[in-house]
Amino acid sequence: MPDSSALIQQNIILNMSEGVMSIGFDGVISFCNPSALSILGFEREEVEGKKFAACFFDSEDNDEFTQTILDAVYDREHTHEKIVPYKCGDKVRQLRVVTSFLQEAGKKVGIIAVFNDLSELMDLRDAVKSMEKIQALNKQLELRNKLLNETFGRFLSDDIVKQLLDTPDGLSLGGKKKNLTILMSDLRGFTAMSERMDPAELITMLNHYLGEMTEAIQKRGGTIIEFMGDGIFAIFGAPLDSKTHASDAVAAAIDMQARMDSINRWNLDHGYSVLEMGIGINTGEVIVGNIGSEKRTKYGVVGSNVNLTGRVESYTINGQILISSSTRAAVNSDLTVAKEIVVRPKGVETDITLTQVTGIGEPYNISVDVKSTMPNKLEQVIPVTFHKLDGKHADATNLYAGITSIASDMAVIDTQAKLEIYDNIQIDAGGKLYCKVLEKTDEGYLLHFTAVPSGYKEWRKKVGL
Repeated sequence: MPDSSALIQQNIILNMSEGVMSIGFDGVISFCNPSALSILGFEREEVEGKKFAACFFDSEDNDEFTQTILDAVYDREHTHEKIVPYKCGDKVRQLRVVTSFLQEAGKKVGIIAVFNDLSELMDLRDAVKSMEKIQALNKQLELRNKLLNETFGRFLSDDIVKQLLDTPDGLSLGGKKKNLTILMSDLRGFTAMSERMDPAELITMLNHYLGEMTEAIQKRGGTIIEFMGDGIFAIFGAPLDSKTHASDAVAAAIDMQARMDSINRWNLDHGYSVLEMGIGINTGEVIVGNIGSEKRTKYGVVGSNVNLTGRVESYTINGQILISSSTRAAVNSDLTVAKEIVVRPKGVETDITLTQVTGIGEPYNISVDVKSTMPNKLEQVIPVTFHKLDGKHADATNLYAGITSIASDMAVIDTQAKLEIYDNIQIDAGGKLYCKVLEKTDEGYLLHFTAVPSGYKEWRKKVGL
């Protein structure tokens, strides 16, 4: 069933007074709206699905119109605009023809020609008729702005769309320094999961997840800058100012984690895998605005605090929300804190304290359960080979350990190799079992599984688990 924005676009195009015709680069006319059929003097079955040349070449009176359309079809680099005569029966109309490119999946596949009948406007001398024509054109402009809002709104937040359409310099390049809160989230083990899933099913699952996350973020006034595959990059406090952007971001993150239970029930009902997400939040000064070139621009943020947010997120495990000390200081609501951790991210010269939050008070009053399953001690140690990770790349050096305790998503290993808290490692266990070091205990290193390979269950059977 088509979504609401698609229906709005369809209704606007069908009811426009301008003619709209789409033509593929193969020269076949794929669509004409009712106004186009009326202006050109054709029935729908006479043009749609037919070659443009076959429909218009025989009319020598309309050579200029025909050539304008053909120029647009053959020139795949530029749009075209021209006023040309067009004869339909005994009447000669003056048509303003404007072309743009028809695109599918970001690829040019044809052109869209929009033409206005300017005959009456060019002949008008009466002031009343001129005003009526202006009013009609204004209504068409309102419809087009509504279409732009609906179209842009699928990719940008309502606040950004409003700024682009309402502000005179909304589309100009440039930015300004601003203190705001940044949120980054990421699914654990998604890359490995994507290698096993059918592409269509993967996109269906991902779109459902992103839809829920988008609703949680925008409900708290957040602006989504971009989807980075399975990751989300959002800001709070821009483009519209907010005195509560840090609190809003934390509330949105808790709502996002709270929605994961229903998302995973939906996944299981559809035969998909369970998803696990980590969220990092940081508050600080960044440069925010329109970034890029005259040909390609996006609304974005840059600065060291953006990079730090990514570092904060990298320390999370599934279900966790970690916030920086600057965010905690800026939150003006009571927080429910699970624990604090001290880390030193790459590129940061001093230790920083991160806080794991599970709830926020008035006026939000929202919380999420912290799920934890401690590993059970094994009667017999299981030897394994593992590798340290640098980013997503495994070190070639083989390291050795013994698994002494294990649970569904955690384990304890005893090893002579030196590991640091929050190191990422890859264990050979039915494939690549990705883990994060949580803490060092008397028994060894406590690990949390961040991505489980498809052969893990068979490996467990093989080693007697």
